[in-house]
Parts: sequence; C-alpha cells; structure tokens
Amino acid sequence: MVEKHFVLVHGLSHGAWCWYKLVPLLKLHGHRVTALDLGGCGVHPKQLHQISSISDYIRPLLDFLAALPDDQTVMLVGHSYGGIPISLAMENFPGKISVAVFVSAYMPNCSDPPATLIQEYLARTPPEAWMDTQFPTYGDPPITALVVGPKFISESLYNLSPLEDQALGHLSVRPGSLFMEDLATMDKFSDEKFGSVPRVYVIAAEDKTIPPSFQKWQIENNPVVEVKEIKGADHMPMFTQPDALCKCLVEIAEKHA
Repeated sequence: MVEKHFVLVHGLSHGAWCWYKLVPLLKLHGHRVTALDLGGCGVHPKQLHQISSISDYIRPLLDFLAALPDDQTVMLVGHSYGGIPISLAMENFPGKISVAVFVSAYMPNCSDPPATLIQEYLARTPPEAWMDTQFPTYGDPPITALVVGPKFISESLYNLSPLEDQALGHLSVRPGSLFMEDLATMDKFSDEKFGSVPRVYVIAAEDKTIPPSFQKWQIENNPVVEVKEIKGADHMPMFTQPDALCKCLVEIAEKHA
C-alpha cells in the first residue's frame, strides 16, 4: 500500500487528543498521521480570549499546509465544526490536498456564504437541544463563545461513547466559538479552489449533535464523490467506532487520494 498522509482536524472545543484511538490504527496501515491543535484548543498555548478571529483559530492548519513541500499532498479529515477549517484550507491550498473528508461535519458549498450553513443548522436546532451549553461573549467587538456543559457532553456529543472517553471529554474540552461574526462577512467559496478538491462525506448514523438528517441534507445540496456511513456511531465516531472510521479512511485513501 502506498503511504498517504492524513491530517486530522478536530471539532469545536476539542483538540488533537480526540484522535488518540484513530492515530495508531492509521499508522498500523502504513500511513503518516498529523493531528493538529487549532488556536486555543487542546494544548495550544493561547486562551480563547486571545483568539480574536477565525483566522487566528485556523492559523496552525494553514501554517502546516504552507510549510508542506509543493510536491506533497495530504488527505484532510475534518470532524464536526472542523469542516469549516478544512474548507478554508481547501480554498487557500487546493493543490496540496488530494481529498477532503467530512466526518459528521459542517460542509459548506460554493453557492452560499459559509455562515448560511451554520445559520441553517442553528435554525433547525431547538434551544433545549443545547442543554447546559452556555454562550457568553468576549472581546471588543464582542465574539460569541460556546462553552459545552457536562450534560451536553454526556447526552449529546458522547451519548454512545465509552465512559472513559466521556471522562476524557469532561477533562479536556475547552471554551470555543463558532466565529459567526467572521463567517457572516465571508464570501462564498470558489469552484476553482475549494470546489476543485474531491470531497467525501462520512455519516455518523446515531449522531445526536449533527443529526443524520442534517448531514444528508448537506450532501443533497452539495454532492460529493462518495458517501460512507458508520452504523452505531454517535457524534464522536473516533470514540464509538474507531475501527470502522479507520476502515472508511483507508478505503477513501485507496480510491481517491
């Protein structure tokens, strides 16, 4: 098997730590793996109040891609809100990305500004679904933060995940932001850049946070080269079904990268 380079991009409030089961599995298949901490996440040294824009947030990913030699490409894997950072990376470095994989993730299109997608999700999500999640503001001008609560972690994000992984989440998640203020000012992604990168979507069949109905709605409105589905996976398939997720990614690498 030809070695591929997977770059794993976590979701909101998480970090590279959430891929701890998947990284060794991909390496056992002979692949290179890089799991990144975005700004203010994981063990990244900055706190959220020091992340004043989505550009600050995604800077570690863009810096990583910028440093790649021009003759190298990677497979970008974005989970949950990580679909937004990998989409911005596709727009900035389309020639360095062989395929982009959206794992139960937000997946923008080239027809609408990226904020439209998040607004649609928020409109479909009743207030009670957020449970004990809080939305304080920080900075000037104010930025809306998102602080996931322990009930939301256990009953929505990780509802099928092993208790050990629920404990890891409770200990490790950090305050984050959807950066809606920034997304609202952004133009649409371009067909020439973002649209030139092949996209694959991996559906988490038992997801309570980004429901399968919304995942499939995104695909219907923005067709991809392939759709895969993981049965028995909650919003964190890297916890509930790591072997199945690894199998999906290896198959995608063989077929599309």
